[in-house]
Amino acid sequence: MRKFIFLFFIGFLIALSSCRTDFETVASTGDLKFSKDTIYLDTVFTNIGSSTYTLKVYNRSKNDITIPTIQLGKGLNSKYRMTVDGTIGNQGKIFNNVTLLAKDSLYIFIETTANIADTNPKDFLYTDQILFDGGTNLQKVELVTLIQDAIFLYPKKYADGTTETLPIGDEEIYGFFLDENDPVNGNELIFTNKKPYVIYGYAAVPSKKTVTFNPGARVHFHAFSGLILATNAALNVNGAVSTTDKLENEVIFEGDRLEPDFSDVPGQWGAIWLTDGSTNHKIDHLTIKNATIGLLIQNNNGTTVQIKNTQIYNSSNYGILAQTAKINGENLAINNAGLGSLACTYGGDYKFTHCTLNNNWASSSQVALLVNNYYTGATPEVKNLTQATFNNCIIYGSYSNEMILNKKEGATFEYKFNNCLIKFDNTSNQYTNNPLYQFYTDPVHYNGIIQNQDPKFFKTDDNKLNIDNTSAAFAEGNATYNIPIDIIGNSRTLPPDLGAYQNKPFPKK
Repeated sequence: MRKFIFLFFIGFLIALSSCRTDFETVASTGDLKFSKDTIYLDTVFTNIGSSTYTLKVYNRSKNDITIPTIQLGKGLNSKYRMTVDGTIGNQGKIFNNVTLLAKDSLYIFIETTANIADTNPKDFLYTDQILFDGGTNLQKVELVTLIQDAIFLYPKKYADGTTETLPIGDEEIYGFFLDENDPVNGNELIFTNKKPYVIYGYAAVPSKKTVTFNPGARVHFHAFSGLILATNAALNVNGAVSTTDKLENEVIFEGDRLEPDFSDVPGQWGAIWLTDGSTNHKIDHLTIKNATIGLLIQNNNGTTVQIKNTQIYNSSNYGILAQTAKINGENLAINNAGLGSLACTYGGDYKFTHCTLNNNWASSSQVALLVNNYYTGATPEVKNLTQATFNNCIIYGSYSNEMILNKKEGATFEYKFNNCLIKFDNTSNQYTNNPLYQFYTDPVHYNGIIQNQDPKFFKTDDNKLNIDNTSAAFAEGNATYNIPIDIIGNSRTLPPDLGAYQNKPFPKK
């Protein structure tokens, strides 16, 4: 019993001492240490909030100290805002009498929302400082943010408080129609390279209209946003070869978070949806990054979707999901998707030449290529697959089998692979008697197949699917299917390499 009372008494003293608020501190002497002397908040669009950045402040001394003030240099007028160890101070701008214990540290979290008009007009930088104490004890940490101007496209808000929506089947979604006579933006059906565009909700192209993206256009989609082509509407992406690392002539579709931490995060926005009934689509030199589905392509009035020199990366579901579509794809590079890099489903007519399809997604359900002739909805259906032809392609990834062919009876299933490198491991003999995968004994469907050889891509994690002359794809193509210029404008030699890229020596690390 005495032992219990003694332990209880000790515990009470510990608890009591931990709750003390009357300990003595000394004033800060200007000897604080910081995890950084400058905080770069990366690039944000005008009036769009940044991510949160962290500064750690250290008290290396043996004394508990009080910092009289921690504040932004522009005070309450600053476009930055902070929390200091979880407190918001005066509007997140000014903090008084901040205690920092001996040999301890505190966290400051910094964000900004600024307008292009707030920046230096020469470099579009918005700057401020975090000031610690004052007088001879004054210490500073610099804050720097690049603010980028943009054209913002979003649904209208009506006088009754409702917001513009789009009718999709029996539902309404958050979105709007692009207007060729918009009173503010002018012709919204022509995207130029003068300023980037930021889209909120789904931007729809009206029936019988064409949306055009000029070389160098940059389009940033907010979460749950995308582009929809209505019945008889057309997509025309007119990108061109770039000569510098700035990709000055490439058209780029990506999310609206510009910070490096978001550069390869999948599923940041929705999809480019070429709906059943849209028509005459032409895509050249387009890069799509971090979508849910890069391109959702449905039956397009029997017209062929022309896709050339296009890169699609980090899609949370599919890079391209085609449903009863008709596609001619040349020089495509599709890398990493949660379900499939390229899915040609529910029948259709497909021809892909000099394409690189790779998938290193960390899931055993992913594939680089899926082809089928059916739909497994509430009412399962089959559709004719009149053609699925792959010439001089690479089909590869991190799992044993990166290609799935699924055939249902009741509709045609025509496929052919000419001079392709395919990752397909049959060591378990699971597919030995499957007629769909007779790579070396079925010349009707397979010719010149290289199986399970490493293409030795440069850096798949960085979406660099280039090859050099050590690749198993080097000079293995058939000149019959040769496309003279590769995806980035290099001339192909003969015999051509497989995939979208002509071999080049890799840059020195």
